[in-house]
Amino acid sequence: MKVSEKIVDLEKREQKVREMGGEIRVEKHRNKGKLTARERLTILFDEGTFREIDMFVKHRSTNFGMEKVEIPSDGVVTGHGLVNGRPIFAYSQDFTSRGGSLGEKHAAKITKVMDLAMKAGIPIVGINDSGGARVEEGIDALKGYGDIFFRNSRASGVIPQISVIMGPCAGGAVYSPAMTDFIFMVKEKSYMFITGPSVIETVTGEKTTFEELGGAMTHNSKSGNAHFLCESDEDALEQVKKMLEFLPNNNMEDPPNLNLGDDPKRICENLDTIIPDDPKAGYDMKEVIQTIVDDGDFFEPHEFFAQNALIGFARLNGRPVGIIANQPMFLAGCLDINASDKISRFIRFCDAFNFPIITFVDVPGYLPGTDQEWGGVIRHGAKLLWSYAEATVPKITVTTRKSYGGAYIAMSSQHLGADMLFAWPSAQIAVMGASGAVNIVASYRKQMKESDDPEKKRAELIAEYENAFNTPYIAAERGYLDAIIKPSETRIRLIDALEIMATKREVLPPKKHGNIPQ
Repeated sequence: MKVSEKIVDLEKREQKVREMGGEIRVEKHRNKGKLTARERLTILFDEGTFREIDMFVKHRSTNFGMEKVEIPSDGVVTGHGLVNGRPIFAYSQDFTSRGGSLGEKHAAKITKVMDLAMKAGIPIVGINDSGGARVEEGIDALKGYGDIFFRNSRASGVIPQISVIMGPCAGGAVYSPAMTDFIFMVKEKSYMFITGPSVIETVTGEKTTFEELGGAMTHNSKSGNAHFLCESDEDALEQVKKMLEFLPNNNMEDPPNLNLGDDPKRICENLDTIIPDDPKAGYDMKEVIQTIVDDGDFFEPHEFFAQNALIGFARLNGRPVGIIANQPMFLAGCLDINASDKISRFIRFCDAFNFPIITFVDVPGYLPGTDQEWGGVIRHGAKLLWSYAEATVPKITVTTRKSYGGAYIAMSSQHLGADMLFAWPSAQIAVMGASGAVNIVASYRKQMKESDDPEKKRAELIAEYENAFNTPYIAAERGYLDAIIKPSETRIRLIDALEIMATKREVLPPKKHGNIPQ
C-alpha cells in the first residue's frame, strides 16, 4: 500500500471511530438533550486544540461473545488540549458506545491520562456518562475501577481533579467522582447512586425515582455529594472552564492572578450600614462578600447545601482567594454537621493548592438538638478545628457581628493559627449572648432573685453585659484581634494583609499524615 493510500486508510478509520455508537444511538442520545462525548470535549477545549490519544484501543474479545461486538474507542475518548490557553487532560465517556460501560481497556485509557496529568503537573477533567462496569469483562472491569481509585487518591492534593456527571453514574462508578475535588451535575440528565430505585424497592420496599434518589438537585442540596447544579451540558462545561481560571496547575504553583480592573483602594460605603441594629435580625453575608471582592465575582460551590455556611473562590486585587463565611440568613449562621464538613473540606482544598483563606464570621454557636448530637456534631465539628489548625496558607479573619463560644474558636481564631484578625465595631465576641449569660452568671442570678422587678432587672443586666463583654474591644485588648476597622475599609485592609502575607512560610512537624476526625 502506498503512503497516500495509508493516509486515506487512516482517515477512514478515524471517521469510523468518530461515528461512535452509530447514527441511531447518537440520535437517541441527542434527543435526550445530551451532547456526545466528543462534542463535550469540543466545548471544553479551546477551538482546534484537543488532541485525542488511544483512539483505536479495543476491548478484549475473549468473554461472553464479546469478540463479535465493536465498541469504538472502547467507550471513552481521552486526550489533552488547552482551556483558556492552559493545558488540561480530560476523558469523556461515550454512552452511545455500549452504554459507556467500563472494561479493562476503557479503564486503562483513563488511567493513562491520569498518569500523564500527574507527570505533567496539570489538571484533569473527567466527564462521566456510563452504565457502569461491563459485566462481560467481570473481574477485569472491577480491576479497572480499582486502578482509577488508586490514582484519584495519589493525585489528590497534587493536581486539581474535576468530575462532570452528564448521565448515569451508579455502583462502584460513583466513587471516582467522590474522590475528586469538585463535582458538576446537570439537571434532569445526570444521576449518582450506589443502588438504583428498583433494587431499593426490592430490598426495603421503599419507592423512589431516579431524580429523587440521585438527581442533580438531590446531591446538590441533600447529600452534598455534588458542588454545582448546571442547567445543561453546555452550562456545566462553561462552569468548569470558569473554575479552571481560578486553579493552579498543581500544588507547587500559586493560583493565577487576573487583574479585573477593580480599584484596590475602593471604599465599600454600603457595608457601614449593612449590619442591622437588632442583633437577632439577619442580613445577607453573600452581599458583604460580593461588595468586597473584585467585580463582585464570587464563584460558589455547594450553593444549595448547608446554606448556613458559604464557601467560594474570588479575587482581591487580582489575587485568587478562598472565602469562607457564616450566613445569618440561614439558621442564624449556626455551625452544624453539614456546615462543618462543607467548610473543612474546602479549607483543605485551599491549603493544598495555595489559596489564602479569608473567613467572615457571624456565628452564634453550634446548632443545638438531639439530631445534631446523635449525628456526631462533635466529630464533625472537630474536623473544622483540625482543618483550620492544619492549614499553612495565609489565614485572615473578619468578624462582622456575633462570635460566641466554641464557634468563635472554630471559625479561624488566632488560637487556631489565623495570621491577621480584624473586627467591625459591631462585633460581639464572648462565651455566649447576653440573654443567656445573665441566666448563668451567679451574681446576675442573685440580683434578679433579690429584685422587686426581676424582668426589669434582667433587662438592665443584659444591657450591662453587652456593654462590658459583647464588644470587640476586650479581644483587642488581649491581642486576639489585630485591628478594629470600619466596614467600608474592609476591602483595603484585606488586600494589604494579603500582600504582606504573600510570602508566608510555615513548616509542620515531620509526619506521614495526621488522623483527621471522622
